[in-house]
Amino acid sequence: MPEMAVAIISPNQESRTILKMAVDATGVASATSSFAEYPVMANDHSLRRIQETHADVVLVDLLSSSASAGIMGIEFLHAEVPECAIFAVGDMRQPQLIVNAMRAGAKEFLERPVSTSAMLEAFARLASQRRKRAVVQERGKAYAVVNAKGGCGATTVAVNLAISLAAQNGRTALVDLAPLGHAALHFNVQSSFSVADAVRNVDRMDHSLLEGYMTRTDKGVHLLSGVSDPASFHATGPALAQLLDVLLLHHKAVVIDLSSRLDSVTRALCDLVDNVLVVAQPDITSLWSANRVQSFLGHAGQGRKFQLVLNRFKRIPGFSESDAEVATQLKLVSKIPNEFVAVTASIERGTPIAEQNHSVISRTFGTLATSLSSGAQAEKPRTFSLFGYKTQFSE
Repeated sequence: MPEMAVAIISPNQESRTILKMAVDATGVASATSSFAEYPVMANDHSLRRIQETHADVVLVDLLSSSASAGIMGIEFLHAEVPECAIFAVGDMRQPQLIVNAMRAGAKEFLERPVSTSAMLEAFARLASQRRKRAVVQERGKAYAVVNAKGGCGATTVAVNLAISLAAQNGRTALVDLAPLGHAALHFNVQSSFSVADAVRNVDRMDHSLLEGYMTRTDKGVHLLSGVSDPASFHATGPALAQLLDVLLLHHKAVVIDLSSRLDSVTRALCDLVDNVLVVAQPDITSLWSANRVQSFLGHAGQGRKFQLVLNRFKRIPGFSESDAEVATQLKLVSKIPNEFVAVTASIERGTPIAEQNHSVISRTFGTLATSLSSGAQAEKPRTFSLFGYKTQFSE
């Protein structure tokens, strides 16, 4: 039994007959109905019939004498039956006609007279596209990295985490949303576009357009660079959600460097991602700030999403890991060793520290990436205070 039901629209009786023969000859489709007039109103018989028969394809014949009406018919059908594929038929020597048909909503433009082989190829392309859409795409995971206070190293953590995730899982994106984005410096790359360009065009964003805005690094990370002028970036929650959705459909992991940004952008993204890593240093000021940051971002009730990364970690007498968890009310998931000189040198050379496979710090980023990918969940930290008095935190 033929797979596809096809409706034919042409003002010319002979053309309708020829198109029907070409459709039926493919063996994969059947011409179930044909009409002499292009639909222009919701109560037109042709439109109702196309809807009733659940046509998979509508062939619209664009004769020179009625091309304008045919283009309007394509545009109307595209709006009224968007699930139906529209194939235009016309003269290939008229490029403007082809452009107008495709802009109106046609998926294919077939040259008149249409051969059975050309028709079969068009049906095959449509069937392939539909099979791909029917496959449930496995969405990647998203991670936001934010500083407890300025200078804690969120960008360094984000860059090296992205490299480790790419090494373990494959295609990974890094989105630089720092107020002054400089993740590109860590990779020693220059970007022609920034995240601001992607947000401005998010309504027409698809995989191809997204690829054009991103910079490929030799570390396996696709970078959506940050802005150099904070005043040039404006985004809303829905726009960011739409951009993140496209990113997650085409990447195994998405790391978002928020750095020290604390605004509606950060709040919106922290609601959307799988994990939020708050980067702090092992000192009272930094840990106090981490507690305030997680409160600002709406940590209550999301204890397993918000986690603590201690950067430049070193042993301090009288200071324990549980002290850090209690002070911040965040589960500690990683301690990045204090190798300030090595990390600074790696940034200056544009060779991220995570690539130094034999170093302790690179293995630490690898372990963090593994933990996040596996979905290990944080436990609720105990309740008492690093600052010497008992405090009740809510989760």
